[in-house]
Amino acid sequence: MVFCALLTACGKDNSSGIPVASVQLNLPMTDPRISKLNSIGGAVFLDLNQGYTGSVAGLVLYHGSAGIVAFDRCSSYQPELKHAVVSDGSGFNALDTYSGSKFSLQDGSPVKAPATKSLRSYYVYVDGAQVLHVTN
Repeated sequence: MVFCALLTACGKDNSSGIPVASVQLNLPMTDPRISKLNSIGGAVFLDLNQGYTGSVAGLVLYHGSAGIVAFDRCSSYQPELKHAVVSDGSGFNALDTYSGSKFSLQDGSPVKAPATKSLRSYYVYVDGAQVLHVTN
């Protein structure tokens, strides 16, 4: 699949209480770790040791209808505990297994309580050389 340069703005609310961490991810779109992002609806959950620096609890990347978005995996419910969200199996939401909170992969917003704040979002773009960049 051919990608144009994608630019996705930060999510709706970054006052999530999730600590600020410097993020720098640069991966070619051909990297097998992010191959699911080559189609709409693909989601990738990266741990801290998977080839990038920063974030609080890892990254979740999602290719939605508006392009690729990125969020910190740290749940906004009691963020000081640094619980990493995981896929809920639906392909649409991330789950905090500690609290049961769910978050939309489209925009990071909470879709199931007790969380009331969105996941921290990061800037995403794919350059002309087909390299995915995630920064803050």
